[in-house]
Amino acid sequence: MKIVLASSNKGKIEEIKNFFKDFEVIPYTEIIDKIEIEENGKTFKENAQKKAKEIYEKVKSDDIIVLSDDSGISVPILNNAPGIYSARFAGENASDKDNLNKLISLLKEKNIKKTEAFYTCAIALATKYGIFTTHGWLYGDVIDEAKGENGFGYDPMFIPKGYDKTVGELKKEEKDKFSHRTKALKLAKILIKSLKG
Repeated sequence: MKIVLASSNKGKIEEIKNFFKDFEVIPYTEIIDKIEIEENGKTFKENAQKKAKEIYEKVKSDDIIVLSDDSGISVPILNNAPGIYSARFAGENASDKDNLNKLISLLKEKNIKKTEAFYTCAIALATKYGIFTTHGWLYGDVIDEAKGENGFGYDPMFIPKGYDKTVGELKKEEKDKFSHRTKALKLAKILIKSLKG
């Protein structure tokens, strides 16, 4: 059983490949040309399912599971922004750094040095048996500056509950133990093993 990732995000691909060491994991672009999938769902779950379904329909094979992830950060004091728009918060072709800087600017504008935030990850699996979804969350705070070079996305401004450092300052192995994606992937792994049956 091959796991095909519905992603071209290098950070996500590496994280997911490391997690599924006992499976063959490849990005979908090794099988078909890169396609633009409009993420117009209202939730992380809807967007993850849409990506998985579209790639699965293009690849069409009983021997694969298409795994897609939609994730982002929500800041309650900002009406849960950026939320599902996390990857394009600073515009359609924004880089991780652009998005991070926009969120930092917003906090500075409102004179917020530190406030509650949480990451959400929805993992969708498109299979010959249908589509399945798992979720993972990570709670903590965001701060109005970037610290650390590790991780990706908003990691340099996010301090997980129980820590005094940002995820950007933590070693990758440390982050991988408790991240929102790890939590969702653990549940996805159980599903995949049961589908392999």
